Amino acid sequence: MKNTVFTGAATAIVTPLTKDGIDYEQFGRLIEWQIAQGIQAIVAVGTTGEGSTLTDKEHKDAIKFCVDKVAGRVPVIAGTGSNDTAYAIELTKFSCEVGADAMLLVTPYYNKATQKGLIESFKVIADASTKPCILYNVPSRTGCNLLPSSVAALADHPNIVGIKEACGDISQVAELCALVGDKLDIYSGNDDQIIPILSLGGSGVISVLSNIMPAETQKICNDYLSGNIEQARRDQLRLLPLINALFCEVNPIPVKAAVAAMGYCENYLRLPLTTMEPEHEAKLLTLMREQNLI
Repeated sequence: MKNTVFTGAATAIVTPLTKDGIDYEQFGRLIEWQIAQGIQAIVAVGTTGEGSTLTDKEHKDAIKFCVDKVAGRVPVIAGTGSNDTAYAIELTKFSCEVGADAMLLVTPYYNKATQKGLIESFKVIADASTKPCILYNVPSRTGCNLLPSSVAALADHPNIVGIKEACGDISQVAELCALVGDKLDIYSGNDDQIIPILSLGGSGVISVLSNIMPAETQKICNDYLSGNIEQARRDQLRLLPLINALFCEVNPIPVKAAVAAMGYCENYLRLPLTTMEPEHEAKLLTLMREQNLI
């Protein structure tokens, strides 16, 4: 196994926004709380961080702010993937220069590249990086599925060290683990599949849930990895209603509402994302109250 960026839970952190731009004061508060709660890593400006609607300057400034605020206390993983490979290389080089610890590279969206195109794109981005790279497969959002055989073709690249797998297909994840589990760290990209993927040899989760329950999400991973499997299983199932509520509308709509309810940001998203439907938000807040989050 190559050098591991983190084991356990990393937060795919929201980006606090207002109509005027990024709210760095709230962003800093949220980062500090995450670290105090024991999170193992922070993913900045990924899907949950609304990277797709930030300006280029905002994207880069948010990554640098996160790196500077964290100040080496936990790894910062910068969301630098794009459907424009040249732009992904630019973001990756920038993030390396400002001190990000690793890159998260989503499959190119909309273009619907072939497996050959995906492999070649990831290779040239990883070639340009001086830091470890974690691939990110989320076909429900990108329109393309990075197949296990393609990951295997990338697994020997010295800068590619892991994959965030959010295909949702446990059979595909099992095939992935069989092919590359001894070469790459495999992280669940779905909060409802933390235990299943850990059971196949996974290393943890890159989580949305941990925006509001960082200690509890980390505990699920810690319990499982330390052999307290039954407790981890119980906690995974206990939190399933809340996890489902966080994905009842497209991410990050619900989690932004949840983080706002806890006082760490405004419930503000950029179009084409809009705030939660009232009936969904009411259910989410009820479940949060049951967990004593608000």
